[in-house]
Formats: sequence, C-alpha cells, structure tokens
Amino acid sequence: MTAPNQNADRAGEWRRRLLITVSALLGFETLTGLAVYLLPFSVSNQVMVLVHTVAGLVLVPPFAWYQVRHWQLYRRLRPTHVMLTGYFALAATITLLASGLVLTWQALFGIRISRGWDLCHVVATFALIASVLPHVLAPAVRAVRARSTAAGSAILSGVRRFGYATGFLTVGLFSLVALAVATYRPVPMINEFPADYSLVFGPDRPFAPSLARTSTGGALDARSLAGSKDCGTSGCHREIYEEWQVSAHRYAAMDPAFQKVQSVMAEQNGPESTRYCGGCHDPISLFSGAKTLFSPKLSSQAGYQEGVSCIVCHAIKETDVKGNAQYLITQPSRYLFELSEAPLERRVRDFLIRSYPRYHIESLQHKLFKSPEFCAACHKQFIDEEINQVGWVQLQNQYDNWRKSRWNHPGDAGRTIECRECHMPLQDSRDPGAGDDRDYNRTPGDRRHRSHRFLGANQFMPVLLKLPGAAEHVALTEKWLRGQLAVPEIADKWRPGPAVPIELVVPDTVRPGDPVAIQAVITNNKVGHDFPTGPLDIIQSWVEVVVTTGDGRVVFRTGERDGKHFIAPGSFIFKAEPVDQYGNLIDRHNLWEMVGVRFRRAVFPGFSDRADFAFTAPRATELRVSARLMYRKIDQFLLNFLFGKDAGITAPVTAVSEDHQTIVVAAPR
Repeated sequence: MTAPNQNADRAGEWRRRLLITVSALLGFETLTGLAVYLLPFSVSNQVMVLVHTVAGLVLVPPFAWYQVRHWQLYRRLRPTHVMLTGYFALAATITLLASGLVLTWQALFGIRISRGWDLCHVVATFALIASVLPHVLAPAVRAVRARSTAAGSAILSGVRRFGYATGFLTVGLFSLVALAVATYRPVPMINEFPADYSLVFGPDRPFAPSLARTSTGGALDARSLAGSKDCGTSGCHREIYEEWQVSAHRYAAMDPAFQKVQSVMAEQNGPESTRYCGGCHDPISLFSGAKTLFSPKLSSQAGYQEGVSCIVCHAIKETDVKGNAQYLITQPSRYLFELSEAPLERRVRDFLIRSYPRYHIESLQHKLFKSPEFCAACHKQFIDEEINQVGWVQLQNQYDNWRKSRWNHPGDAGRTIECRECHMPLQDSRDPGAGDDRDYNRTPGDRRHRSHRFLGANQFMPVLLKLPGAAEHVALTEKWLRGQLAVPEIADKWRPGPAVPIELVVPDTVRPGDPVAIQAVITNNKVGHDFPTGPLDIIQSWVEVVVTTGDGRVVFRTGERDGKHFIAPGSFIFKAEPVDQYGNLIDRHNLWEMVGVRFRRAVFPGFSDRADFAFTAPRATELRVSARLMYRKIDQFLLNFLFGKDAGITAPVTAVSEDHQTIVVAAPR
C-alpha cells in the first residue's frame, strides 16, 4: 500500500469512520479518565468508571486496526514533528491500553489494583493529551491557512467533518453515562428515628446518656454502618474479617451477659437509659434508634450481629478522651449496588471498589484510629448524676492508666508502646490494607496488617457463643494472658517472660512446729494498664497457693474453688466491690446504681503487689510450694444471676503465671 501523496487522499483520511470511531472512543476515555481522577466521588463518576472500562475494551480492536493501517500509509513519508508526535501518541495509547487491561483484570479477579500500574495509567493519560493535541491540530491549522486553495478547502472540509462527527459520537457516549446515572436507584437510607423514639434527655441529645454523636445530629440507617461480612466475602479483606469475626468488638452486642444486664437496666430505669451502653457495645442499634420503647432486645438485627462493625470504627472522625463513647461518627457514602444482594450487582460493586478505591481509602482509613486517644473514647468510663442520681464516679480507665505509665513517652516512638502495638500485633498478610507508611516502624510494602482480633482477656464468650474460629481465638487469648505470644516489633521495648509474673519468696529451711511465712509477689510486667482491668466488679484474678509435703500431703491451701466454682473466702484476690448509695454491693453489674467503691485491688503498670501467707511447718523432709496467678472473665455469682444456677455455665480459668519453690524441713531441735 502506497502513502497518500494527494491532498484528496488526505481529505479522505479525515473522513474515515474508523478514525472517527477511534478518536471518539479515545476522547471519551481521556475525558472520563480525567473526571474520575480529578472530580470528587459521586454516582456519575462511578458510572464513568464502568463505561470507561467497557469502552476501553471496545477500543482495543479498532485502535489496533487503525494504527496498523495508519502506519502503513505514512511510514515512508519524510519525518516531521507531526509524525514524531504521532509516534509519541501511539506509545502513550499503547501504554494506556496495556495498563488499563491489567487494572481491569486486577479489579475483576484480584484483591486490589496495583499502585504502579495505576500511576502508569494516569501518567500515560497526560502524555497522550500532550502528544495527540499537536499531532491533530498542526495539520488542521495548515488546512485553515490553505483554505483558499481547492486542496486546502477539501482538507479543511474533512477536518470539520472529523471534528463534528467525533464530537457528536463522544457526546453520545456521555449520554449513555447520563442515562445510567438518571436510571440508577440506590437503596434509600432511612435516616430517621422510629415514630415512638423517646427523647427523654432532650431533642438536642438523642443518644444520651451516651456521649456518642453523629455528624448530622440525627439517626443513621442501620444498614449504612453494617455489612462487615461484605468486607470478607468480596475477596478483599478476608483475613481481617475472619479475625474480627471472633473478636470482642464483633460480639459486643450479642454477648448474652451484656444483653441480660441491658434488659435489667431497661426494666429498672427505662429503655432509653441503655443508650449509655450502646455507644460502645451496640452503636449500630444506638444510631438507628433501636434503643427505645417496645424495641425487641433493644438492638437492631444488624447491631446485634455485628456489635462494633468495620464501618463503625472506620467512620469515626473525632474522639475525646473523656470516655463514655464520646466520638463523632459520619455516614459514609456507598458505592453503587453496595447494599444489593443480587450476585451480578455485588460483582459490579466489588469491581468499583477495587478499580476506584480512592474514596474507599479516604473515607475509611485515617490516622486517628492509630492513636490511644481513639481507643480512649470507649476504653474509659464513668457514671455521673444523670445515671446514678448522685454524682460522678470513675469506672474502668485503661487510657489514663497507660498515659501515666512507663509505656508512654510522648514524642519518643522508640520507647513508647501504644494500644495497637500490643492488642493489634502485626500479621503476615496478603490483604489490600497491608503495609503502612503512617507508623514509625513500618513501610507501605511490609506485607503485614494489624490483627483485628483485638486480643485481650476474654477467653469465655467466643466459645459460649460458638463463633467461627473460637477455639483458636481462645488459645491465642490464653497465650496472650500468659505473655507467651510473641510481638517481634516491640520485643526490644519490654522484658521477656510472663505478662504478670508471680514469684514466691520462701525461707530456705524451717523446723517442724515453726511458723512459716511465705510471700507471693505479683508484678505487672508487660500490661499497658492496670492488671486486671475492665469492669472489676465481674472480673476476678486471684492467687492460688498449695503447699505439700514430699509425699503429696497437703499442708496449706488457699485460692481454691469449690464444686460450685466459687473462690474460697479469704483468698487473695484482685477485683473491685462497688456499692450503691445505700451501701449495698453492686454484684449484678448494675453499675447505673454505683456511687463508690468499698474495695479495689489492681496493679499499676510496672508495679508489684504482695500476698502474705502463713502456716505451721509439719514433720516432713521438704515442703513443695506452688503459687499460681489465676484469671477469669466473669465471677460465678453473676453467671448464676444471668443464666440461672442450673445452667451449668462457668467461666474458664487461665493460670496467668506460676512459680514453684522447695523448703527444706530440718530435724527438730
């Protein structure tokens, strides 16, 4: 095929339908690409992502056909700046198409798009604009200048037809976008309180006595804060979802102890009072208005099943260290079909989130939840006059424990250990959220994510609730309690060994009939706050000591449990005994009646406590002394109250640490 040397041929090339089709598709792809890159998240931008992808796939065959033909026509002409810009445009377009195909494949079948390929796609777009404009405009300008000649007039006529036809076809493609936007019907959000919602604390405080707030000041549709399962089943955050699924955050609302205590509070003080608990335990139900009169279980279905969901944590924008859920939450916009149950629409949703992740990242990932202050919003609690009718009383307060402890060195990340470093240790990961350049000791490519198990001390509820992966989670929790779970990234910041070691101090030698004094020293070695912590009216940690002779005869025992799982009276125990205004013991977790504490024992980080025991030495050759620090999440009295004595439910007990010593019994004098 010979090159077109006549002006008529050149004019004819401008009129070719293949050129017009390719140019319109390229123009549409360029404009939609710029819109997606530069304009804010919206329905129209999401539609453009979809149409942009389809049009890009459609473009490949005609573009390849046109470029081969175009190159054969003009390759033998004398090189000019127009030809040079054409080659640049060709290279940019090939790069765009190749990177676009890779990104499409990744968004369809992968877990995220590659940053490198995405950057390549964006840079190639601007390179195409910079090269194709002079490539097209230069011949057009020449045609305008030569319009007085017959040849120039013919070319100019072809250029005009090219311009009009290309523009018309491009506008037609955008009309498809407009039509899709106009016909899309998102699932409507019902951001309204139920008709029977009680505003007993005032219209300006719809969630009181919780301090939690929404950015609108009003209700949020439960569905807008739920859907954690989708984070795992979409193929993106499967690892994180499986960790969260068995965590205390997940079962915060379905916890049967919480449900029972909440129902007692509602019966005694009215359902509205349970909003005090909802900000931390059941935020989806709180914000959707479920904690009101006549609401079954005082929980929405989504709230009951998800507790502190993925979106609840990631949609919090402000917190305050005052506690009692003093945070501000926003309602994130949803992607197209994000709330749909139809398989095809869900596939489109997943494709959009992966191919157009900017809003997903910007709206749900922020530095705030990396700070201890973020955790403080819920892990700090108080009762005030509005609740107990008397006055302000501090309850659990992990944040200030940590803030005043040896683990906090403001401005010195190398010495400080923060909440997430302990409770969210790094895991090897393929998750799209792996890598982080906002942590002092991490990089974007470290292929690790922070565990969303939020390991703490609850070795009871996952098994009781029969959650998936409960056995593994409980095993990890018990290792965590004993300080046996390695956290390599902070290993150089604390001493090895048990989290709370117990050490026996005993005499080397005693004689029969002598009084024997032994001590058990308990040191809060690696815990970032008091040990134990949390609601100490129900949590128990105690010292169990057994002294036996060489032949196994028990000489002394304390801290044992009886057949009904109650700890023997007089045992050395860490716990709290809150009281109401009449001096009665708070023993049903009825903290809304609490005005003070008559007894409290816990160990501050880095400090020790000592348990003293005494007995009379028997006739023997040696005494073997064994001491164990025991822990359980819920005391037996409360379990019997919650589930009944005949339920046979008891909390598992973990030996946090132990020590063994031998005392030689000398011959009598």
